[in-house]
Amino acid sequence: MKGVSGENQPSAKVEGRPIRHGAKTKPCRCLGTTERFMTQLDHQVHSIGPEVAGSRIFKFIAFLYGIAAYLVFFVTILYAIGFVMGVMVPKTIDTGAEAPVVRAVIINLLLMSLFAVQHSVMARQQFKGWWTQFVPRPVERSTYVLLASLSLLLLFWQWRPLPAVIWEVENPDLAVTVVTLSFAGWVLVFTSTFIINHFELFGLHQVTNHLVGKDMEPPRFKTPLLYKFVRHPIYLGFIIAFWAAPTMTAGHLVFAAVTTLYIFVGIALEENDLVDLFGDEYRQYKQRVSMLIPWRRSV
Repeated sequence: MKGVSGENQPSAKVEGRPIRHGAKTKPCRCLGTTERFMTQLDHQVHSIGPEVAGSRIFKFIAFLYGIAAYLVFFVTILYAIGFVMGVMVPKTIDTGAEAPVVRAVIINLLLMSLFAVQHSVMARQQFKGWWTQFVPRPVERSTYVLLASLSLLLLFWQWRPLPAVIWEVENPDLAVTVVTLSFAGWVLVFTSTFIINHFELFGLHQVTNHLVGKDMEPPRFKTPLLYKFVRHPIYLGFIIAFWAAPTMTAGHLVFAAVTTLYIFVGIALEENDLVDLFGDEYRQYKQRVSMLIPWRRSV
């Protein structure tokens, strides 16, 4: 939507009286310091480009919103590492208010289901087509990231521990190895996001392009680095991080099992979208590269 400031509007009248050609006018002394400053500021804003001040303000607000959503995500993913590994956070997967086993399992399943539904439904193209009628497209991804982060924070807050021990690695050296493997899984997650474009994946690229007036490039099919060996290295990293636990409690086992099941459901949904988007190019990629295990085409 374009607009023109009042100073650019041709006017034949002032206060309802015609201005005679060549007539002298007295300078108006009705503007105070604040009003004169605002007039100068308005002129400066309008001189930046063809957009009106409102669109510039919206772009800046959208940019700040994208940064805020990313910061919430970043704090959430750092907390997730501590939550799963049981380190450096006030509440972990094995701590907090306990509940009867059946109630705890139901609560935890509901929390994970809420995240799964939000995360999968909002990622579908059909939902995006409806959703962007209400949410501006430049902040659609940031909104998705923000809501996913909030649903995870809710899970961390309301999670009910199930402390019964399923297995425990007693050898100190082996326990350190397992912890290192879990940490390596998280490193794989982060590395894989940067390989494909971390900031686009989490919405910052979109709001930055919108701020500077640059159009988003259409998606191109590419398989950089790790994606030449497995189709979903991010999900592989999550699976490693969730299962590599020197002490596996019942609560941790429920979390790891359900999230792994959800990962396979998410992969199926995501790959359907990718086939729709890239067609035979992605079908050939599926035949050539394994899903999760390098050098094994079936999985």
